[in-house]
Amino acid sequence: MSRSHSQSISFGPATAVFVALNFLSACALGPNFKTPDAPDAKRYTREALPQSTAETPIQGGTAQRFIEAADIPVRWWEVFHSEQLNALVEEALKRNPTVAAAKAALTQAHELELAQRASFFPTVQGSYALTRQQNAVGTLAPALNGAEPPSVYTLHTAQVSVSYLLDVVGLTRRELESAKAQTEFQRFEVEAAYLTLTSNIVMAAIQEAALRDQLDATHETVRSAQSALDILRHQYDLGSIAWSDVSAQEAVVANIEATVPNLRKQLAQQNDLLAALTGHLPSDDMATDFKLDALELPRDLPLGVPSMLVRHRPDIRAAEAQLHSASAQVGVAIANLFPQINVTADAGGVATEFNQLFAYENKFWSAGATLTQILFDGGSLVHRKRAADAALDQAGAQYRSTVLTALQNVADTLHALVFDADALQAQERATQASRENLVITRHNLELGSISFLAVLNAEQTYQQALINSIQARAARYVDTAALFQALGGGWWNREPSELPSRERTLDGAVFVTADMA
Repeated sequence: MSRSHSQSISFGPATAVFVALNFLSACALGPNFKTPDAPDAKRYTREALPQSTAETPIQGGTAQRFIEAADIPVRWWEVFHSEQLNALVEEALKRNPTVAAAKAALTQAHELELAQRASFFPTVQGSYALTRQQNAVGTLAPALNGAEPPSVYTLHTAQVSVSYLLDVVGLTRRELESAKAQTEFQRFEVEAAYLTLTSNIVMAAIQEAALRDQLDATHETVRSAQSALDILRHQYDLGSIAWSDVSAQEAVVANIEATVPNLRKQLAQQNDLLAALTGHLPSDDMATDFKLDALELPRDLPLGVPSMLVRHRPDIRAAEAQLHSASAQVGVAIANLFPQINVTADAGGVATEFNQLFAYENKFWSAGATLTQILFDGGSLVHRKRAADAALDQAGAQYRSTVLTALQNVADTLHALVFDADALQAQERATQASRENLVITRHNLELGSISFLAVLNAEQTYQQALINSIQARAARYVDTAALFQALGGGWWNREPSELPSRERTLDGAVFVTADMA
């Protein structure tokens, strides 16, 4: 014979309230943030890119290939194989004040996030008060049973107060979510500062090298034009040409020499820029004597796909973090419309003698909860919620704009790499042709078979072709650096050994708070 037993469990009112509060605290009002979808594009440009760019048989004329599967090294500037450039970039990373300011802003955002995390814990305050006071005995405190209480006495009061705001509707969680997003924003602002600085250093060094090469080429052109002028003066002395031919060549020499000060000015300003980027004063002695021939143009270039660009570009990730923060602020605005429950408790003791402060009869305590609901505020909370919605819309539009601009940057750079390689090839043909024409023209001038005007035109053509060739070579180096910058700079490939001495990790994201080694 078997007997079955059944038990019934009853819940009291307090238990029901506790369960309800726990259920409510598991949710947070407002939209839950979702990472925006990556752009649905298979490539950056409308037409497919060629397998490789044009090749020119000179330094800096290497044909470049676009490798979709290739990744970007974190020290991407090392692809130019210049120890001098590497040293300059590393120095800038340690000394540049813009990077230091970005890292300080990151530390500030992280500390504010930690401060916001403290909202999940109760606030505990302790106090002790010592007062000396006199009562109006017989008036405010009449004697009882003929006993006369002392009119002057010392009162000791010690108290511990505990206060805790129940996060029933998710106000605290949304505020923390927003703070975490701001930390993430500042983290990518640091990465953007690194990328901008390294890119500016590389491009400034390339421009410095191009200006130096243009200055050298101009000096060589001046020497060549001066040699022609000497020949003309000799022919004038022999009576074979008119003085007008000599005067015209003197004008050519003077015009070429007139371009030298402007090149020197640009070179000096470029040196000032490099000094500022590396944290130096313009008056500091810096060895910045770059030459294009000392830089190696990389043959293989990373390409990637648009869907990965949104995860790699620091500016896109920063815009995403701002969008996340704006989304959380909508939740904050909604939560502020609901009642707030604050639980408080106090315990302590009061006595006229310190050693009697915690005697049983002198102790006191209290506990309670306060529910607060704004009944009328002139529509302030409603308008703040609408403002938060508008801010979310704004952040969404700014995110989309940032993505479009990033895709445009990459497409523009890819087009530049292709067409500037073609331009260099065409320019080199023009330079070779103008050089050969100048040699033939000068030889014919010595033979007396042509007029000086032909030599004058040939010299001017060759001089301009030489300068254009240097600028076309420099453009390819700049385009290459711009591609690494447009694709995000490779920060995601940073090895643990490359991390700074102080770092913090939040939810798997590492961000720097000190100088890079």
